[in-house]
Amino acid sequence: MPTPLAEPSIRPLTLRDLASCVAITADRGWPPDEHKWRLLLTAGNGYGIDDPSGTGLAGVVVLTRYGTPGAGHPGELCAVGMLLVAARHERQGLGGLLMRHILREVDGAPLALYATRFGQPLYERLGFTTVAQNLTVTGRLHAPGPPSGPAGGITVRTATADDLPALIRLDESAFGVDRTLMITRLPAFAEQLRIALDGSEVIGYGAAWAAASADVIGPLVARDTDTAKALIASLGAATRRPLRTDIDARHEDLLRWLKEQGLDTVLGSPVMVLNTAGLPGDPGRRFAPLSMATC
Repeated sequence: MPTPLAEPSIRPLTLRDLASCVAITADRGWPPDEHKWRLLLTAGNGYGIDDPSGTGLAGVVVLTRYGTPGAGHPGELCAVGMLLVAARHERQGLGGLLMRHILREVDGAPLALYATRFGQPLYERLGFTTVAQNLTVTGRLHAPGPPSGPAGGITVRTATADDLPALIRLDESAFGVDRTLMITRLPAFAEQLRIALDGSEVIGYGAAWAAASADVIGPLVARDTDTAKALIASLGAATRRPLRTDIDARHEDLLRWLKEQGLDTVLGSPVMVLNTAGLPGDPGRRFAPLSMATC
């Protein structure tokens, strides 16, 4: 039976809450990725409701801000994720309470999220609309690495500190907002960070980071599908673990190739927005986010 909460209050989370965030994730059957939680609590703003027992959290949510702050500013986008309510406190309206807190925090700025089938009805009641579909694929590449060298003269190599300005510019053109604070954390966060080049021009980049059960590819930004394939093949060749990534369903050619390479679609998630007609940027170059919590 759910444990009732009297007058729950919401507070900001810090790294001191890391273990409690991991615990509530495991409680709901999600991968307990401490690595990702550490990134989210430093690059974003976490909010939580304390469990009245004095141990852990009854509910959590994370807000990540990109671009120029300001209510409704066209250069701003906020992403919300990791909305979780402990099983012992479900069906008490805590998810709605946390989301309404987020809406007050963003104050009319564009807001995006990836919805689960359980959360979608709540988001629709709050006014969110679906603008795209995200597909989670996972598995092992049959033949990691390009079979006969990179296609079309594309080369892929490990990124260096000198490449970061080019990565930030490329990321902004794909996502439509400045994500510098997140992108500059990638070298320390990710196990791999690679760039694709056509001659001396940077035409794509991809990162792979270790989650509990797989290496997750994201972000993945590329000039075209061939560039995205080259980056995935290069990242996959450097690990023995299964891969997981979230691909915009519009990239049908890449999804077919991933299936041929041994990755299967395991989950579909609506991409939903509020206070905007759609996501900014160029969806043709935006193949995968950093994670479903960050868009």
